[in-house]
Amino acid sequence: MPDVHPTAHVEDGAVLAADVVVGAFSFVGREVELGQGVKVAEHVTLIGRTRIGADCRIFPHACLGGEPQDRSFDGASTSLEVGARGQIREHVTIHVGTTRGGGCTRIGEDAFLMNSAHIGHDCQIGNNVIVASFCGLGGHSKVEDFAVLGAYTGLHQYARVGESVMVASGSKLTLDAPSFAMVAGDRARLVGLNSVGLRRRGFSAKTRGQIKHAFHLIFQSKLRLEEALARVDAEIGAVPEVERLVSFLRKTERGFCR
Repeated sequence: MPDVHPTAHVEDGAVLAADVVVGAFSFVGREVELGQGVKVAEHVTLIGRTRIGADCRIFPHACLGGEPQDRSFDGASTSLEVGARGQIREHVTIHVGTTRGGGCTRIGEDAFLMNSAHIGHDCQIGNNVIVASFCGLGGHSKVEDFAVLGAYTGLHQYARVGESVMVASGSKLTLDAPSFAMVAGDRARLVGLNSVGLRRRGFSAKTRGQIKHAFHLIFQSKLRLEEALARVDAEIGAVPEVERLVSFLRKTERGFCR
């Protein structure tokens, strides 16, 4: 049976796994689902169609599942999904999606969202992502697996951050941040390859060298983009990580940091 503090309020209809813990003065709305091992601290607010994956920890004063900060929102039944083992620290806010944006805001597994971060409506966050303190992610933005957003980073609506990107503290991204890159500044520019992040992910020296060569061709050769990508295909071949980088760049709609 869930361990719910006497001062907490869990509305009828909420679904709580048997080993969930809900701390003092927290509120759990009627459409909320909490998976196995979820621990909700004191003074947490969980509302809307919000589903929290197994073994997540939610810290005091976090507010999840609120309505989008979007003037066109019409009260439609949209949702928020958080994957397993996430850590959502103090004062984090995450809103449900909108029908225009697909209807669901998603946070992947093993997320680490530090205090006072804000995740806007319809954001799509991958696995093993770190969002540091006081970051603000505009609606519809996307952050891929293993990316790290330094403190006070701001993402423009619809901006994308590729996998294993390191965003320096205080950066403002209006363009996409290419996979495996380090970016910094207001407005953010490409700094180089995130070599430390690639080593930490366990990429082999060979793979890291292939990604580095691709970076040289794309960002340093002064070739036009399609010419550079053709050279990447010809000189590196079918390397999954490089193919993901190329695919990310080809899908850009806003342009990307250089």
